[in-house]
Amino acid sequence: MHAAPWLLYGLLLTGAGLAVYLLGILIALPGRLLLSPPAFAALSQAIVWCSGIPILLGILLVAVDLAFLVPLKRRQHGVRFDVPGVPDVTAVLTAFNDEESIGEAVDDFRSHSRVKRVIVVDNNSADGTAEAARRHGATVVTELKPGYGRCVHRALSEGMAQEDTELTLLCEGDRTFRAFDVDKFLAYIPHADIVNGTRIVEQLRSPRTQLTTFMYYGNFFVGKLLEAKHLGKGTFTDVGTTYKLCRNSVLRDLLPRLNSAVNLEFNAHFLDTALHSGVEIVECPVTFFDRIGVSKGGNVSNQRALRVGLRMIKGLILGWPRG
Repeated sequence: MHAAPWLLYGLLLTGAGLAVYLLGILIALPGRLLLSPPAFAALSQAIVWCSGIPILLGILLVAVDLAFLVPLKRRQHGVRFDVPGVPDVTAVLTAFNDEESIGEAVDDFRSHSRVKRVIVVDNNSADGTAEAARRHGATVVTELKPGYGRCVHRALSEGMAQEDTELTLLCEGDRTFRAFDVDKFLAYIPHADIVNGTRIVEQLRSPRTQLTTFMYYGNFFVGKLLEAKHLGKGTFTDVGTTYKLCRNSVLRDLLPRLNSAVNLEFNAHFLDTALHSGVEIVECPVTFFDRIGVSKGGNVSNQRALRVGLRMIKGLILGWPRG
């Protein structure tokens, strides 16, 4: 049994009530500007009055969750410190038409002392991505089914299958992330099952990445919805980053629960499903750089990012599509 996310429901009700309240105010404006009959005023007053109902219910749900239920939802053990027996990692890089960047990305991760091997999962690229990855020493596997979710799921599966490492490092091959952050992940992994990178720290971001101001704060907003849904389970500020370190023992149980057909919102699906399954996740601030080549994901434009964000919110509130 999982405790109901009353904080999330309360915030949604309060937000809906405020939206209705603003609607009532806007309806009153034509009457005041045009000196129309009191019909506008009556309608406006009725809408404003009705808006108080969801606002009041929302505040009550938030108060109950924060005041009474948080202690029951929080993890019951102290600070975890469980050092992996084998500290080496298998790095898996997702790639789609990344010929310009994949060679540098492979060299970067292969140069790290804790990276045992680099596997590139080529999502059926039309350029020379696979050839370039092989030239630079990576093992290349091809995921013929298109889609970001399928590529990430395949990458995690490939990393998990390596018997000489206990940890799988998931990243992208576009050079937005760097291998020197592996040391940060390894410092955090004794405290968690999954260490999720966050790009929210302003000082660690290049000023000209594809992450616009709208995407930056939109991603933060969805992260806080995830936190509200899983109150007491962690602090979350970034639901869109690929860069993460996972224990293979956890992936074996988690991957069958995931729907790889979920596309650009797959990372939110991954985190939500993991938390629902009792997996412990800790965020780790990572550096974020300008990508090499052209973006093909949710960062192409603010409009596309908005659509992806709305699908994330829908999945968090209503549930994810079943595979």
